[in-house]
Amino acid sequence: MTSEYTAGVSELPQERRLVTEIPGPRSRELQQRRVGAVPPGVGSTLPVYVTDAGGGVLVDVDGNSLIDFGSGIAVTNVGNANPRVAGRVREQAGRFTHTCFMVTPYESYVAVCEALNRLTPGDHDKRSILVNSGAEAVENAVKIARYATGRPAVVVFDHGYHGRTLLTMTLTAKNMPYKHRFGPYAPEVYRMPLAYPYRWPTGPDNCGPEAAAQAIDQITKQIGADNVAAVVIEPIAGEGGFIEPAPGFLPALAEFCRANGILLVADEVQTGFARTGDLFACEHEGVVPDLVTTAKGIAGGLPLAAVTGRADIMDKVHPGGLGGTYGGNPLACEAALAVLAEIEEGKLVERARRIGEIMLPRLRDLAARHPQIGDVRGRGAMIAIELVRPGTKDPDPDLTARIVRHCHQSGLLVLTAGTYGNVLRFLPPLVIPEHLLNEGLDILTEALEATTQS
Repeated sequence: MTSEYTAGVSELPQERRLVTEIPGPRSRELQQRRVGAVPPGVGSTLPVYVTDAGGGVLVDVDGNSLIDFGSGIAVTNVGNANPRVAGRVREQAGRFTHTCFMVTPYESYVAVCEALNRLTPGDHDKRSILVNSGAEAVENAVKIARYATGRPAVVVFDHGYHGRTLLTMTLTAKNMPYKHRFGPYAPEVYRMPLAYPYRWPTGPDNCGPEAAAQAIDQITKQIGADNVAAVVIEPIAGEGGFIEPAPGFLPALAEFCRANGILLVADEVQTGFARTGDLFACEHEGVVPDLVTTAKGIAGGLPLAAVTGRADIMDKVHPGGLGGTYGGNPLACEAALAVLAEIEEGKLVERARRIGEIMLPRLRDLAARHPQIGDVRGRGAMIAIELVRPGTKDPDPDLTARIVRHCHQSGLLVLTAGTYGNVLRFLPPLVIPEHLLNEGLDILTEALEATTQS
């Protein structure tokens, strides 16, 4: 990683420090308060209560300092307390916190949209709208696609995750915990096979072309291409297990969409803003979507999301048809402008690639020594390992849970993912120091060795 850039560096000591068990006594006290105030439907991966965070660490109420391999689920790419982000938010809060852009607008909303129009894939004329969450962005993308095409159907894919609202739950593939008993769901949503190289029946080399042909055949026969408004896909499936579609799959879908007047929607909520070693993940194969949804990493932790798309599509919707009271809040807009500056000046695209260069060889070495690791995959700072029972591809969620517990007790925050609950996903902040990155990998190695031996 580059050493010259220091504007985004946290003032917190960048060290792992354990002074109590994890979680500690004060965190356990707060957890008891939480039980009486918050329903269990709102879960937490690791119930340590944070007082400070920045760089590559999280500091809890007991004084423990944990290494962060989660980034608030790919949100704090530029760090949890980035000085430029915090400074712009403070300054804006002193001027005004809200007017509602639909009532009396302000420049920062326009500036964020201009930046998104410039930075998202494709050199065509674009427009953007700002909303509050990734799910809201995906919902609006579907609204816009249906309006622009006059068609009802939406195509999504196995292992996809798109949100928790009624429509985005429908678009999401996994039942538990996202969909279970929350139905009935929205109509005119159709699910197709994803090019999942590790689990494709005829092997990874055939996966891309075969999966694309199968999806296109099913769309044509079961729905009719003329009835499809949009194909919505994550360029790398996030909650589904960091599944990187096999080469050729996304370009084939994009070509099919172009040939049939279907709008391709790239859900870049988790993959966007330098996370994968490109500014946006669909750039990896040169795919230019009609609409792009973004959120998470866009505003350094403040609620903000966007839909960016071709101007001829976005301009079709009648005045008042898009919007929301809090969409494009001025504090979040200032944070987003700071984040985009940090990505450019901090060379965070390159930093993400460097993180991948460090993590992937070490994880592949672990896989060579531990048959429980069935697959190592990902790009940039969006990396995962899939855990299976040795000699098979049978998912092993129990081993996954044991490794997670060991990591957490050792002061490393890691997250799980995957349709089968057997994937460890790694999303370190792009500003994490290399020594913490390597220390975290050391802890993961110890956890894997301890749990597999036992």
